[in-house]
Amino acid sequence: MSTLALRSLTGIVFVALLVGGIITSPFTFSMLFALITGLALWEFSTLVNKHQGASVNRLINTVAGVYLFVAFCGYCADYSPSAAFIPYLLSIVYLLVSELYLRSEHPLKNWAYAFASQVYIALAFSMLAVLAFQYNPVTNETEYVWIFPLSIFIFLWTSDTGAYVVGSLLHKRFPAKLFERISPNKSWVGSIGGGLLCLVAAAVLWHFFPERLSLAEWLGLGLVVCIFGTWGDLVESLFKRELGIKDSGRIMPGHGGMLDRFDSSLLAIPAAVLYFYTLQL
Repeated sequence: MSTLALRSLTGIVFVALLVGGIITSPFTFSMLFALITGLALWEFSTLVNKHQGASVNRLINTVAGVYLFVAFCGYCADYSPSAAFIPYLLSIVYLLVSELYLRSEHPLKNWAYAFASQVYIALAFSMLAVLAFQYNPVTNETEYVWIFPLSIFIFLWTSDTGAYVVGSLLHKRFPAKLFERISPNKSWVGSIGGGLLCLVAAAVLWHFFPERLSLAEWLGLGLVVCIFGTWGDLVESLFKRELGIKDSGRIMPGHGGMLDRFDSSLLAIPAAVLYFYTLQL
């Protein structure tokens, strides 16, 4: 099988699993992203241990992050009280105290990378639960609104598509680079093209889900996801450049690792949550 065919097949399967997991039920949504969170945390810990001389406890760090995501799902869905977060706090204490006894060469480095991964990956994915579970004042119940977490990925995919198509067609006429030091292939014209396609996607989502957000609110969400998704991509590129690697992993043939596939979402998801809270002010 050619590289292009393998990449295309992997991409189709990836999108199908992601969309299916989100729209099927809150249970499949929770299980899918608990798995994604765990794989991304394990990958991050493996990379820093291998390339940065750290010795992060991959098992505890991964379990803690997965638990944080599950706890957010339970709390946001009104299935569990706030006390559900206590085991996560205990795991954080363990990561701190354990360095007193392990006598590792770089304990501060281990703390820094472990807590960075909790904020950068675990907390970011946990914010999907905030988007997915919304309180309905009419029924006085919390409901699962799958279109909100799915819309994040729709906007990211359309942004990437628009940036690639427009950048490929117009980069010779408008060669200005977006952030050449970090990602020399990204251009301003491509990013603008991605943003415009996001606005089209936002209008389509408003057409099918006008009861969720107004047209202006959908458009605003699309732009927020596009902008912060681009920054998320650049942040992960900086991370890989610092480590001296091309891909974060090889779990997805032709697409790299988990961080490669979800880099944009790690900033776009928290930004979308902030946007929603801004709308409620």
